[in-house]
Amino acid sequence: MHLADLETPQLVLDRTRLDRNIERLRTRLAPFGVTLRPHVKTNKSADVTRRLGGPDAPITVSTLKEAEYFLEHGWRDILYAVGIVPSKLPHVEKLIRRGARLTVILDNEETAQAVAAYAKDHALSLPVLIEIDTDGHRSGVPPEDDMLLRIGAHLRAAPGANAWLAGVLTHAGESYNCRSHEAIVACAEQERAGAVRAAERLRADGHAAPVVSVGSTPTAHFAESLDGVTEVRAGVYVFFDLVMHGIGVCAVEDIALSVLCTVIGHQREKGWLITDAGWMAMSRDRGTAKQPVDQGYGLVCDEAGRLMTDLVMIDANQEHGILRHRNDPAATPMLPVGTMLRIVPNHACATGAQFGAYTVVAGGTEVEATWPRFSGWA
Repeated sequence: MHLADLETPQLVLDRTRLDRNIERLRTRLAPFGVTLRPHVKTNKSADVTRRLGGPDAPITVSTLKEAEYFLEHGWRDILYAVGIVPSKLPHVEKLIRRGARLTVILDNEETAQAVAAYAKDHALSLPVLIEIDTDGHRSGVPPEDDMLLRIGAHLRAAPGANAWLAGVLTHAGESYNCRSHEAIVACAEQERAGAVRAAERLRADGHAAPVVSVGSTPTAHFAESLDGVTEVRAGVYVFFDLVMHGIGVCAVEDIALSVLCTVIGHQREKGWLITDAGWMAMSRDRGTAKQPVDQGYGLVCDEAGRLMTDLVMIDANQEHGILRHRNDPAATPMLPVGTMLRIVPNHACATGAQFGAYTVVAGGTEVEATWPRFSGWA
């Protein structure tokens, strides 16, 4: 079977690029002696995640549904890297009782108290990481904040049938807003230094805190030092996307994910090509709109995945995509109805979430396999 045999839209995954991206980060981190704990929220697929190291490898998830799915497919060492809330603790317990070595994170005293009480009442051994805010991007406790030690005090129990402090975690989300190589390098060092400092304060207060977990796709690729760090997390690196391209982490030719669509009509006076892949296929993510080059809803490639210069998906309705030359509508090629194209997405996580499976190719148009993926929270 070839791509031309399929109904569109389809989510296409280039296995050759995928494997190259995986090996790139693995090779880069090897000299630092840290553990790579991939974030599987991007791919949500056992078939993809097996290529990251298989069920013996540690993984990061962003939903308990992901934890459940990967546990069912053989993974045990799972970090749930979204702040836990008390209402989810019964689900956490269920996963641990089934064999998951599940770690949770939190960043406030109320949750720490609730987690400690639940673990004690249910005789549950539950490792906890305190989330650290190193860049003001989202969640976490600043490394020098007194709250860090107060949270630690609630988790002071020794490992056993209790919640216990396993260490710290941070995510350099602000790295996505960097505009130069030097800025990402600086962000990576800020991330490392903040997490290490927080762990040092906890250790000085009597905690072992063995884990120092950092990560984002940009900082993982540009960090110059990981001294004091034990593990690195990254997710979108397996696919890359136009946001990563826009900050200089990858080339367009590295992006492994695209959406196969078909030309269904034209608006010649406007220089538009109309396709059958709208925002329901691409998602509403316009992550490049704040970057120096706005890529609309995505860049256009031919059926084989070769970039078509200056052809951009400029707009989208629910099931209709609008393609046009970036600068000159009159220069838009009026491709025949039925022409198949591939759209490279802004945000691989968001676009992937629109589909239930990957159509796998290896640098061309022949379909190698179909790999299921899942979505949702429960």
